[in-house]
Amino acid sequence: MSQPTDAQPAPHVSIKPSGHDLPWPLLDAIASLTTAPLMRIAEELRTATLPFLASSSLVIFTEDCTGRPQKKAGAEDIVSRVSIPELDRLRAALEGEGPWRGPAVIGGQEREVLAFRYAPSNALLVLTDPAPAPANAAADTDSAALRMVNYFWRLAAARIQEKVSDAPPSYLLESRAASAERVRVTGELVDQHSTTLETVLAALRSNSLDDHAARTLVTDVTVKALVGLRTLNDRTSNLVEEPVATAFERLREDLRPLMHFSNIDIQFVEPPAKGRALPGEVAHAARAVVRGLVLAIAEQSNVHRVRTQWDCDGENLLINVRDDGGGELSPAAPTLERLLQRVQAVDGTMSVDIMQGWGADISVVLPLDPPPTPAGDVAEWGLAARELEVLQLLAAGQRNRTIATDLGISENTVKFHLRNLFRKLDVRSRTEAIALAHSAGLR
Repeated sequence: MSQPTDAQPAPHVSIKPSGHDLPWPLLDAIASLTTAPLMRIAEELRTATLPFLASSSLVIFTEDCTGRPQKKAGAEDIVSRVSIPELDRLRAALEGEGPWRGPAVIGGQEREVLAFRYAPSNALLVLTDPAPAPANAAADTDSAALRMVNYFWRLAAARIQEKVSDAPPSYLLESRAASAERVRVTGELVDQHSTTLETVLAALRSNSLDDHAARTLVTDVTVKALVGLRTLNDRTSNLVEEPVATAFERLREDLRPLMHFSNIDIQFVEPPAKGRALPGEVAHAARAVVRGLVLAIAEQSNVHRVRTQWDCDGENLLINVRDDGGGELSPAAPTLERLLQRVQAVDGTMSVDIMQGWGADISVVLPLDPPPTPAGDVAEWGLAARELEVLQLLAAGQRNRTIATDLGISENTVKFHLRNLFRKLDVRSRTEAIALAHSAGLR
């Protein structure tokens, strides 16, 4: 593989207007990228980069976004097969921020890739089969094209970091649905393959098999496969959950600048060190809500001390924030209304007790598990009979080939029905469609 190179600085975009003409396509791409919702960030980034560098697919890997750490656009046969271990290995080979170019296994096979890393969040960008765009085919434009791609990537990575930190209700809802679906699918895969491999391992260890050399060899392979499977399960679990002590320490770091530049003494009451891990969207919501509360409290006069406490009863994260001000905070304030929307996005509750002359006492309860949802009426989706059959098999975890076999149709027909499903359900991915189907009781 070629050696990683030092990160290129963000380029200076030179605008040389002819008359009153400006490079509107470039400016439009920047505007679209910096305002894109997280669900479309990969598509917008690929649209921005294609005029400078062609690629078959684009993959973003960011552990900040626990609900959906992979964001992908491009060739379906690649993006549908990309795995977290593949991206982990590629990121480990990347020294500095890149760009790094060379062969790597992505989507189950070795491909030529171009990779960048964003140091502040350790996010990774991968472009498969990179090639000069027609407008930049000359060799002397290659460096400029890479600098533009890196420039767009930095904008996208910063946008992701900003949106996750802000944790708006829309992100929390989407993250919860994606996290729940990933845990379910991973659990099923682990159970299925662990049972199979453990059975094979037991058979190969049996004394009835006299080919010792073959038995030893296959046993070793099977043990390695089991370890790899368990590692994948642990890696996925780590992406969707965060230890409560780690989440609280990140909150302390978030509030450190306020403690430094204000006269307010922020006191932290630590959660139990061995408390239950927090789902990613709950950890994001908790930090965003406490940050918002502390900032709202800091705007009052005569506040000298704020006390924030987290606790966990096994089913809920319990948050309490108190101040020693004069009780000027209003429960109807726009800031508190926005924070309440975040709390409600993860099915939580928030109560505000204002004591004139004694300050505010705010309690937030965030459930660690999504509430059970009753089976919904799917008739309102307007699905045809065949579309409903496809959705039921999709919700059961079946892939396109299996769905085609079960229904006696071609894979292309399955893809046709899926496109119609996504449009009628107003979703953009299989994961969202599955999560919506499960919420309606389809399994």
